[in-house]
Amino acid sequence: MKTEDVKKVLRYLRRYWLFLGLSLLLAAATVLFTLYVPVLTGRAVDLIVGAGQVDFAGVLAIGKRIAVLVAATALAQWLMNVCNNTITYHVIRDIRREAFDRLQILPLKYLDGHSYGEIVSRVIADVDQFADGLLMGFTQLFTGVLTILGTLGFMFSIHAGIALVVVLITPVSLLVAGFIAKRTYSMFRLQSETRGEQTALIDEMIGGQKVVQAFGYEKKAMERFDEINNRLEKCSLRAIFFSSITNPSTRFVNSLVYTGVGLTGALAAVAGRLTVGQLSCFLSYANQYTKPFNEISGVVTELQNALACAARIFQLIEEPPQSPDPPNAAVLTEVEGTVELSRVDFRYRPEVPLIENLNLRVRPGERVAIVGPTGCGKTTIINLLMRFYDVDGGEIRVDGTPVREATRDSLRRSYGMVLQDTWLKAGTIRENIAYARPEATLAEVTEAAKKAHAHSFIMRLPDGYDTVIAEDGGNISQGQKQLLCIARVMLCLPPMLILDEATSSIDTRTEIRIQKAFASMMEGRTSFIVAHRLSTIREADVILVMKDGKIIEKGRHEELLLQNGFYATLYNSQFAG
Repeated sequence: MKTEDVKKVLRYLRRYWLFLGLSLLLAAATVLFTLYVPVLTGRAVDLIVGAGQVDFAGVLAIGKRIAVLVAATALAQWLMNVCNNTITYHVIRDIRREAFDRLQILPLKYLDGHSYGEIVSRVIADVDQFADGLLMGFTQLFTGVLTILGTLGFMFSIHAGIALVVVLITPVSLLVAGFIAKRTYSMFRLQSETRGEQTALIDEMIGGQKVVQAFGYEKKAMERFDEINNRLEKCSLRAIFFSSITNPSTRFVNSLVYTGVGLTGALAAVAGRLTVGQLSCFLSYANQYTKPFNEISGVVTELQNALACAARIFQLIEEPPQSPDPPNAAVLTEVEGTVELSRVDFRYRPEVPLIENLNLRVRPGERVAIVGPTGCGKTTIINLLMRFYDVDGGEIRVDGTPVREATRDSLRRSYGMVLQDTWLKAGTIRENIAYARPEATLAEVTEAAKKAHAHSFIMRLPDGYDTVIAEDGGNISQGQKQLLCIARVMLCLPPMLILDEATSSIDTRTEIRIQKAFASMMEGRTSFIVAHRLSTIREADVILVMKDGKIIEKGRHEELLLQNGFYATLYNSQFAG
């Protein structure tokens, strides 16, 4: 158990100090009422001296007081549980909110480097496990500690010698619980990490189920799942086994305590130093004194699990966010579209160079096509232009302003993107098209859809523009999804465009129409076009041919063909045979 993690949890608890204080007061009241009942019971026993010597009036009066105390204890426990539930679910609400807020500002490098399932596991499963441990801790830990202290106080007030026997045996129980608790934290941490790995695999397999089935990967997927599941079984069994031996171990020690109290109490009663009622009271306290140790041992185990899960979610919350915009960052307005890349260096991994000393100047309104083999850096340039990643060296400028000195929001609003990978959200067709302009009227949305040649298929849907589509557009075709993404850009018409295989999923007839729409849309707008089908970029003002992160050829389509270089080889290979 790490002290830092405990301190972080306490920082969240501090926000709800009023409920926390009330919970402590109610716990103290519950313990006080519970511990006073054996005193009254002992007095009632002393009123039953023998046959014909029972003080019925006295016993009845004590019985009424016990009934009142039991009712008050039940009410205090109920109110304490209300407070504990309020604290717990407010704390996990705050943690989940902070985790989700952090996800919004984390650099893409973090999201690209961690599986989505593993991140989801931290925010959902780990926080739930933390909540369970925290709730049990509040419910039992406070009352347990107070019960131990309270019973010791009452026992010392009755007979110090017998109470001393209890105190001397107690450390054995604490040592046993502490010994096991230290070893369970790492086991629960491993269990939590393995569960996250399993969630990541399940998320991946469900998300790519069509690919899994298309390539007959089901058997290997099951093998991977079984391997992770077996590891989870082993580490879970170890964690549960070691945590479960805490309770019987402490129960054994508690039995020793009860035996010690019974023997010494009986000898004291025989000697006349203790009444029968006080002995019965003492035995009751011995049971109540040892019971919290069993509960606390269980609580400690749950807290080990809770803190192991909390450590993982705190790791996410404390991940360094993307570098914020500078205080005096420029807001790009009325962008003309001049883009300059000067001596740009970039690599995803420090040891693997990708782009080195890249220089490029794009004038307003130019259509720039970027071509090259897979992995040459085409999409990376798009990531750098949009500032999804920052350059390692050199500089990128838009209209003379370094992008590092401009707000990300204004920079990204200056671009319109249509990618090969479409992105749609669960909602209506209209909401998806108007994603960047929620205030757009239906007429404007319809006009954008007509320009994107999406209007006809939309009107064939059951509710037209109000048709609800699933997350990522699962209930429409890939081509229709891409048309919606094109319509989204048609609606915004920003000063610069990025088209990354924007028509890859569209039939040839529709593609010809879309290319005409793109041609009119690109008029006067700086455009970056990434394409594998080189026939689609013949009309580009300049074609950049990339290889190994460098621009090796540059020019118009005809010029590059005449050079008979790498571009000519790529182009001719697409029409071979």
